[in-house]
Amino acid sequence: MRKLIVCLLAKYVCYFADVIKMRVDKCPTVELTFKNCVFVNPVDLPKDVKYIEVTTLPNQNYVFTVETHNEVSQGCAAFNEPQRKWAALSVTQEIDVRPYQFDASSSSNFLGIIVLEADFLQKTKTTTEPYDTDLMAKDFLLKFSGHAFTVGQQLPFQFGDKKILRLFVKNLEGLDVTAIKEKKESKLEKIRLGRCLGDTVVQFEKSSNSSLNLVGKAQGKVVRQSIINPDWDFAKMGIGGLDKEFSDIFRRAFVSRVYPPDIVRQLGCKHVKGILLYGPPGTGKTLMARQIGNMLNAREPKIVNGPQILDKYVGESEANIRRLFSDAEEEEKKLGPNSGLHIIIFDEIDAICKSRGSVAGNTGVHDTVVNQLLSKIDGVEQLNNILVIGMTNRKDMIDEALLRPGRLELQMEISLPDENGRFQILNIHTSRMREYNKMSPDVDLKELAILTKNFSGAELEGLVRAAQSTAMNKLIKVSNKVELDSSAMEKLMITRSDFMHALENDVKPAFGTAAEELDHLLARGIINWGRPVAEIIADGNLDIRKTRASEGFSLVSVLLEGPPNSGKTALAVQIAKNSDFPFVKVCTPDDMVGYTETAKCLAIRKFFDDAYRSQLSCILVDNIERLLDYGPIGPRYSNLTLQALLVLLKKQPPRGKKLLVLCTTSNRKVLEDMELISAFNTVLHVPNLSTSDHLLAVLDDQDVFTKQELSMLHAKLQGNRIFIGIKKLLGLIDMARQVDPNYRVTKFLSKLEEEGGLE
Repeated sequence: MRKLIVCLLAKYVCYFADVIKMRVDKCPTVELTFKNCVFVNPVDLPKDVKYIEVTTLPNQNYVFTVETHNEVSQGCAAFNEPQRKWAALSVTQEIDVRPYQFDASSSSNFLGIIVLEADFLQKTKTTTEPYDTDLMAKDFLLKFSGHAFTVGQQLPFQFGDKKILRLFVKNLEGLDVTAIKEKKESKLEKIRLGRCLGDTVVQFEKSSNSSLNLVGKAQGKVVRQSIINPDWDFAKMGIGGLDKEFSDIFRRAFVSRVYPPDIVRQLGCKHVKGILLYGPPGTGKTLMARQIGNMLNAREPKIVNGPQILDKYVGESEANIRRLFSDAEEEEKKLGPNSGLHIIIFDEIDAICKSRGSVAGNTGVHDTVVNQLLSKIDGVEQLNNILVIGMTNRKDMIDEALLRPGRLELQMEISLPDENGRFQILNIHTSRMREYNKMSPDVDLKELAILTKNFSGAELEGLVRAAQSTAMNKLIKVSNKVELDSSAMEKLMITRSDFMHALENDVKPAFGTAAEELDHLLARGIINWGRPVAEIIADGNLDIRKTRASEGFSLVSVLLEGPPNSGKTALAVQIAKNSDFPFVKVCTPDDMVGYTETAKCLAIRKFFDDAYRSQLSCILVDNIERLLDYGPIGPRYSNLTLQALLVLLKKQPPRGKKLLVLCTTSNRKVLEDMELISAFNTVLHVPNLSTSDHLLAVLDDQDVFTKQELSMLHAKLQGNRIFIGIKKLLGLIDMARQVDPNYRVTKFLSKLEEEGGLE
């Protein structure tokens, strides 16, 4: 024990015998501050001393690489500013300095890996230009190989002609040199102090909240924030029927943002900065945009209604656009490529982005707003940290410049849901009822999905609400007061009959079948008075099958022509009903009385645009010559309407859409003169009744005359020529219903002769 104490005391005396008292000073020149050394006068230390240990307080020791310089005063040690900050030194402070030597036999003295955290030395002087970490590592080893480094140490680093960096020693791992010499497996271990070698692995990491743009393979482990919100559950996103659309949006707009920036940079890939969601109202465009905002781990989305941008004061509309992008611009300047994602959602974007030059007036506000938006999304100083999502029902109104790549380049149609989509939507909106056992087992959502053809998502939600209201109304007693059944909580149950009632009476799809109008036009049904009627129905059914065919015709147009009152409209309606298409609309001149030519063209165009929303559609254009304003004298017809109709009758629907167009006319010759006949695939002739058998078949069907009266009519009609339309004949039959039975036959025959139906 005595020998051990003597040995320790000897070492203690030797340790303090080498201590030199020195004063802290600044580096004599700027160039010396970048050498990561402490400079002393040549007479103060022996030439073989390469490292010194500085003691400021008890147990506060710091090791530095040392060099001599003649401009340093004797008895002084010159430190640069980061060194003084790290060791808590002040100028003129007295410190204890002693030589330090690394033990060559120790495995923890030599650095295998050094991890450096980098940031700009001066926060006010930053840049977004890339710093290649591979070249930085080579330069670092060239300058600092053989230097001592300690965890927590700071040093300035001048890399080429770029802005000066401040490096912070974040992590050191020691290398077992003995194991390498003996060709054994060498293990790295974390150390506090070590010496940099020529083959030390140097890694750079960016400081948090720094705008430094590091590239290359010599980057340390970069903690990247996932673009997808970690709490997001795709299974609970609540977007029914839009799985494919959402998958396509994710593939085009967000996959590139999931990958590390280095891979994206190697591919030369640019992120998608704009998405346009378009489609009919109620199909889920706003819901899709809202869910995208929730899904992404980004800044709080800015949601703007298009009309809110417009302002009555000059220049304010453009300023409103600039304000939307101001936060993204500020963060881009501060953090560069490390900036977070800023989402801006424009609802009804067509209100502010109409085609330039299309809005009347001399202010040009809409044009300048479009110009301002274009410059912010993809201008000279373009931003890479934004995602603009626009929503509209009228894609055709938006300026074309916004739709090119680099702007709103991803354009996704959110169309009406198919049967599987409708089932998903109904499943979402009835999940709470099933959870609390408020929906009857007889409700079959698959059945409802089949019955709700061409319902939008909003209309399906409305259907569920209407069924709930029907069920709740059953438990309300209305007398002098409105009273609720005391056991309503237990009795309340949404049944299939509630859904059926809502389907028949409360909710009708905007893009569905005009059932009431069709029933009105076909109030008396189809009377099969002879072979021509059966042939027309058969030919119409053939055209329906042709339209449904998966390959071949996507547009089938049929013209039913014949004399007035021959029943063309009724036959066209019957064919339309036989199609059982989810979208059936009737375009008649009655709905356009008083319309200007332009308004009429727009109205007809809307029928076709709406039809393109559905996979299977049928449009019935009744009395086409009246629609064209045809008259035998004066201005003969509307050429503008004619040209619009010609274009629409020949225009193929979008891919995957099928359209059947049924038209009727009482003047085929006029349509031939207008060259409109050639626009139809099929022309069906609807004749008048031409024989007594035809006439008697109608009379027998209507059950107005007795058998004796029918025999009398048959006898008197023999040998006479019949020529009358079914519509006019039905009018005569209605008249006969009101006549005294004793004179019914005579009155009917006289009226038939007066109307020219009997010769």
